[in-house]
Amino acid sequence: MEQWLTRLEKHMRQCNTYHSGHRHARAMRPAARIRKGAGLIAALYLLNACATGGAPPRASAVGAEEAVRSTELAFAKAMADRDFAAFESHLSQDAVFFDARHIQHGAAEVAAAWKPLFSGPKPPFSWSPDHVEVLPSGDLALSTGPVIVDDKVAGRFNSIWRLEAPHTWRIVFDKGESVCTDSKR
Repeated sequence: MEQWLTRLEKHMRQCNTYHSGHRHARAMRPAARIRKGAGLIAALYLLNACATGGAPPRASAVGAEEAVRSTELAFAKAMADRDFAAFESHLSQDAVFFDARHIQHGAAEVAAAWKPLFSGPKPPFSWSPDHVEVLPSGDLALSTGPVIVDDKVAGRFNSIWRLEAPHTWRIVFDKGESVCTDSKR
């Protein structure tokens, strides 16, 4: 009997199906390996969900795009209506705005730089989004569109919006660019 067990152990080692008293992973049937792998993946997903507080909330892409478009239009309306308080309410505390010569950091700096643009009875320019994109996470978005001065397209704005509270989008980055007026083209 001992000789038979020795031959069996030798054969199993050669076949790579037995090692240290356990079946080797390669000896498992494919379906069993798949079930074992799927179980491991599910366990890791659940562990991650517990560690992070659950899966991230997903906003409807169409709904979020429309919310950002509406917020951008309300932001532009604040300029048109000369409503500086409404303008400020759209600024994130982390806002960074770029102009031709300077960069303003934080809502207070941005507000101070834009305050003079609200002094006259007529806004110096207007804007409206013609394209909005929202990340699949539903919490960050880009809006872009033309800047109008004296009924002519004078530039293009690019704004990044962040969902800071339920149903509250605030602008975190803004940068406008002039339209190229190169007469050689």
